[in-house]
This record gives sequence, C-alpha cells and structure tokens, in this order.
Amino acid sequence: MNYKETTSWMFSKLPMYQSHGKSAYKEDLHRTELLVSHLKNPHHNFKSVHVGGTNGKGSTCHMIASVLQKSGYKVGLYTSPHLKDFRERIRINGKKISKKNVVYFIEKNKSFLELYKLSFFEMTVGMAFDFFSKEQVDIAIIEVGLGGRLDSTNVIMPLLSIITNIGMDHTQFLGDTLQKIAFEKAGIIKYKTPVIIGEFQEDIVHIFKEKASMMNSEISFANKLIQNPLECSLKGSYQKSNVKTAQLALDILISKGFIIPKSSLEFGLLNVQKLTAIKGRWQILSAQPKIICDTAHNKEGLSLVFKQLINEKFNNLHIVLGFVNDKSLESIITIFPANAQYYFCKPDIPRGLDSVELMELFLRNNLNGKSYSSVIEAFSKAKAVAKDNDLIFVGGSTFVVAEVV
Repeated sequence: MNYKETTSWMFSKLPMYQSHGKSAYKEDLHRTELLVSHLKNPHHNFKSVHVGGTNGKGSTCHMIASVLQKSGYKVGLYTSPHLKDFRERIRINGKKISKKNVVYFIEKNKSFLELYKLSFFEMTVGMAFDFFSKEQVDIAIIEVGLGGRLDSTNVIMPLLSIITNIGMDHTQFLGDTLQKIAFEKAGIIKYKTPVIIGEFQEDIVHIFKEKASMMNSEISFANKLIQNPLECSLKGSYQKSNVKTAQLALDILISKGFIIPKSSLEFGLLNVQKLTAIKGRWQILSAQPKIICDTAHNKEGLSLVFKQLINEKFNNLHIVLGFVNDKSLESIITIFPANAQYYFCKPDIPRGLDSVELMELFLRNNLNGKSYSSVIEAFSKAKAVAKDNDLIFVGGSTFVVAEVV
C-alpha cells in the first residue's frame, strides 16, 4: 500500500473516535499493552512528559517541546487530533513522521492490528512510541487523547505528569460531573512522579491531592507558583495559564538534569509555531478583513475565546460555526455573541452536526444566521460579505478549522 491507501485503511477499517464517536472508545488498556509488548516495549526507551486535561493540553505540549528543542534536545511530540495530515500527530523537532515510516509500520504490523482489532488511536500510539524509540529521541511530550486513566497513552512512565484543567467535555465517556471527569484525568498520576495541575479549581482540587498522596507524588499548582508568565507566540489571552504550566514543567525538568538556558526558554516560547508547526490556536489568517480561527470546542474553551473576541476592534462580527453531534449546545448557547452574523456549516465527517439543525437552535435563541452546505461555502460567503474593518471568526470544532486552515 502507498501512503494514501495506508491512511485510508487506518481511517476506514478500524473505528476512530474523531469520526465515529463512542464506538471507538474502549474502556481498558489491554489492547495497547498487547501492542507495545508486540513492539518490544518501545516506550521504555525514551523519557517522557505526559500531558492531560480538558483544554490547553495541546498548546502546553507544543510550548514545552519548543523550548526543549531550542535547548538542543531531540524532542518527540505526540498530539491529537490532526488538522490536515495524519502525520501531524507524530513529530520530532517539528518535523512530521515520514510517509514511508507510516506505511512501513502498518505493513509490518497489519496482521497483528487486525487480529486484535486495535482502534485507530491505539495503533497510532504504538506507531508514535515505535518511531520515537527507533529515532532515539531524548524526550517525548505525549498528549492524552481522551480522559487519562484509560487512555492508550497511559502505559508510559513519565518524568512528569501534567493536568491543565478540568471542564465539562466528553461527558458521555468520562462522567457528567467535574468530579467524575477529574477522577479520570487524575489517572495519569504515577507513583513517585511529580504532577502539575495547571489551574486551581476549588471543587475538584481534593481529587488530585488525594491521588497524588496515594501515589506518593509531589503535586504543584502552576497558577499559584508562576506569577509572571513569559511572552509566548501563541497569542490567545487564554494561553497565559498554559504558559505558566509549561514554565513550571520546564523548571521541574531542569531539576531532573535537563539543561535549559534562559535564552532558550524565552526564544522557545516566542517561536512555538516556527519550531513545532502548531496551527489553529488563535491563528490569524488575514488582516483585512481580520480572520481568526481557533480549535476551542467546549464551553470553557469557547468562553475564553469569545471573551477575547469581543475585545477585538471591528465594525461587524461574522462567525463561521460548525460542531460535531455530541455537544450539548443548549447548555452553552448563552456564551455566543449576540451581535454577530452566523454562517452555520457541517464539518465533513460522519458525526458532523447538521447545519440546519444548528441554525434552528440559534434562531430559537435570537441569534441570527444562515445555513450552508459546507464549511468552505460558509467561509466563502463570510469573506464575500465582510468589509475590511470587519472580523471573521472560524471555529466550533477542530474539523471546521481543519477545512479552512
């Protein structure tokens, strides 16, 4: 198989959470453990940092990786989902895994993957660990895919665990309260392994403290210990909390023997996009009209984005908006700006929410807009209507942003 055929097989033959939802969520680590054993435990061959949480974990991963890379280390970076190309998920020093390596891994292990019915996410985790091991990275920054306790990445024994924050997302898998979700996220706290909590949340802090105490692990709270975050090239105001978390993580890595000069810390944070190729985080696509996209997709994330959005200077606000069908939009409808013209669309994936259904919900709540047959049609219409002094925002789902970036 060539690369296109290989990734098509991965996407279509095995369930993938991003396309199919609950059918791809497997509530155990048994298959991942079988896979890494089959691969001769590649995750034992490199140091790692494990990053979970509801919002900000991807940005935090990229910040840490950027600084370590600038400090001279060979840095693996595993994140999800991808925007345009599957290979974005697996990088070393900002460079995507080669198509050749993707094809080779699947061809070599396909019979095993089929025999044990491994999910898309499980096989991708195995591919990343195998690649990082063979390329002998100095350290890998590993982002949790979903939850923590039962996530496929949770077979690693990291130098450091990070939980950015807790919000109400993926409740059909993780639980319908912050406490239940926090319990799942706390599952990445390992024995005698320091853990950083990015944001102090009074209602759930006891869950993290109890788990850390049980595991004899030192716990730190980034927003209490880091008062003055450094400047970062990821410009969303919500990134300040992530910068604090990344700074504290790098301080702990220094205490574990990593050499990170102050100049590398500053340069790495000021050049995250350049060094790691991250996209879709308060990304400015155009100046006239100003076009901004962001992958925030739950109440907490969108609230922060809209708070910053209304502080921008513009004459008229145009919002290109689409969602997947597992979001409880009725509970968050009040956070959407009332003074905007909406362009409703359905992301091009099986579980994309119908744009007419989305429009009808917004119209019932006195928010104005029209439905379009695709993301590109909605985006094109917004650009055709907007004047130079207007602002266009694209978001609601990672998959909407992916079609525009």
